Amino acid sequence: MTRITLAPLIVAGLLFSAASMTQAAPEKPEIATPTRNPQRDARLGWWRNAKFGMFIHWGLYAVPAGEWKGKPVPSIGEWIMQKAQIPVKDYEQFAKGFTGTQFDAEAWAQLAQDAGMKYLVFTTKHHDGFAMYDSKVSDYNVVKATPFARDPVKELAAACAKRGIVFCAYYSQARDWHHPNGMGNFWDYKPDSEKDFDKYLEEKSLPQVREILTHYGPLGLVWFDGPINMTVERSARFDKLVHEIQPNCIVSGRLGLGGFNDFADTNDNHPPNVPVPGDWETPATLNLTWGYKKDDQNWKTPADLIFKLVDIASKGGNYLLNIGPTADGVIPQPSQDSLRAVGKWLKLNGEAIYGSTATAFGAEYGAYSEQVKDGKGRPKFIRSQTDWRCTTQPGKLYIHIFKWPTGKLELPAVKGNISRAYLLADKSAKVQIQQSDKSVSIALPEKAPGEIASVLCLELQQ
Repeated sequence: MTRITLAPLIVAGLLFSAASMTQAAPEKPEIATPTRNPQRDARLGWWRNAKFGMFIHWGLYAVPAGEWKGKPVPSIGEWIMQKAQIPVKDYEQFAKGFTGTQFDAEAWAQLAQDAGMKYLVFTTKHHDGFAMYDSKVSDYNVVKATPFARDPVKELAAACAKRGIVFCAYYSQARDWHHPNGMGNFWDYKPDSEKDFDKYLEEKSLPQVREILTHYGPLGLVWFDGPINMTVERSARFDKLVHEIQPNCIVSGRLGLGGFNDFADTNDNHPPNVPVPGDWETPATLNLTWGYKKDDQNWKTPADLIFKLVDIASKGGNYLLNIGPTADGVIPQPSQDSLRAVGKWLKLNGEAIYGSTATAFGAEYGAYSEQVKDGKGRPKFIRSQTDWRCTTQPGKLYIHIFKWPTGKLELPAVKGNISRAYLLADKSAKVQIQQSDKSVSIALPEKAPGEIASVLCLELQQ
């Protein structure tokens, strides 16, 4: 993964507002999303409904697990080759320690299902250039170079298909620290400006993407990453390849230039401050790193993950949450525990997430300061309000309450008459509504029915 968003951070427009709901105050969207058209809409249907997906970063970087020559390397785990400037010949030796003895595709896919995740994105090749599938293009791959000697892409694709999880592939199209003409390796090879980048694309990158599209059944999307040197012409070649082989496959926001992407990506771990129109996704980690790093125990709590899922959905986006297994194929237990806690919440409240659209309000997020500026001299967003969030379905508002009110819950005005109000966790609980053209006042039970977030459904007269 890279820490820089590859979607342009410019867009003109207004904050999303549900057409049949109340109008939100104008805000400042932060990411540009692709223009809608019938073909793109058709490809994106499943993805727009999914809302929640699993990212998996598994590769040779899990062997050093954040250390080189007995010392920790201060970087995210999968970047250790570049950050420590490990020579290619030395990094190749990590393949001998990649055993995968505990890898179980069925268990991994089941964890995604238990967590309520609807799609799974697996790293087929990261920036280190090592293919995590049986590539005929390069012997530098998991089947030919490791004692594991199995194809996890084949196994995971089959395990996901059994469970109705959409299988997707990550591929680093431009960065490749193993190939002499790939971007990013400045310690073994020539500077990037002197490399024959098109030779690398022709020899390795495009042929491997073709392999992935050809040998593993239908893919939901190809998640490209790091478009260094990806001109419009180069990006178009990848887009054409994807859609010639799999017309329904989605292309992620980090392919490159030219607007070939089907959706946009925010900065890693940084959803936008306010709702953004269009199709976008926030990729995020469960701790601080993507690839396994043994000294990173900074695990996010289930409460934090549920808030982020709801917050992102309420702004109109998808949440792609990562796990980083060990070289043996073990998913750290804290990851499993937190994901299953999210899944338990979704079993009760999933109707407020899957297929939902953005908030009918807007003021619940906070506001931009007129006095305080950020590092670029722009108004700084004050993240002061986390009490509740709103997602919408046709004719319904879902109010996700994170801080249970001691008195009545006060909401801004809603267009249309509220015909029914109930809690998803306890539909028999007494809920009283007072509605005016200026506000909605809701009397709730004294205690919340949910431990982390309780969801109040407001049905509108049709």
